[in-house]
Amino acid sequence: MTMSTTAVTTDEYRPTGRPTRRVEVYGADGARRVLRPARPADVRAIAELVRPYAERRVLIAKDLISYFEDIQEFIVAEEVPGGVGGAGGETPSPAVPRIVGCGALHVMWDDIAEVRTLAVHPDALGTGLGSAILRELIAQAREMGLKRVFCMTFEEPFFGAHGFEPIEGTPVGADVFSEMLRSHDDGLAEFLDLARVKPNTLGNARMLLHL
Repeated sequence: MTMSTTAVTTDEYRPTGRPTRRVEVYGADGARRVLRPARPADVRAIAELVRPYAERRVLIAKDLISYFEDIQEFIVAEEVPGGVGGAGGETPSPAVPRIVGCGALHVMWDDIAEVRTLAVHPDALGTGLGSAILRELIAQAREMGLKRVFCMTFEEPFFGAHGFEPIEGTPVGADVFSEMLRSHDDGLAEFLDLARVKPNTLGNARMLLHL
């Protein structure tokens, strides 16, 4: 599905002092949505978006505290009142803004990050929103000077359409591998393909995008 995109820099600032990016996207369903950095107030909406995916073991279930701790890594898609919504363009958009998509970019080393927790509300499936979120995360990786983006996914065709390619093993050298072993992050353990997290990764494709 085609989705038009307009990127604008706003006067809002991250805790780092850098201006935020707000990206307006117009989906195949005619709805207007804004991609923006997530805020702590968005955590419960993010958790609710992820819940049905976690129940199907497509995404990893997390406690609320984990989302709060990692909120600065997330962007959300906020549906703006007015226009139409829903995959068929038949459902009116909400009277107040609502979160209909999310995704996170987790930096793992000086040249590589991982796309995590990419989820879209059922009403927005098939509109191109997932692709818009992924493109924005990739744009953030480029802005930070990263060279590679990793993902672990059941949706190999989706990520493949955005330039990700399947890989085997862990794409870091032995010295970086040993440093990463010091982390307590389960996602990084999955990236390293450690035995203790293998039940979480069964059936997932390991994919890498070179920027």
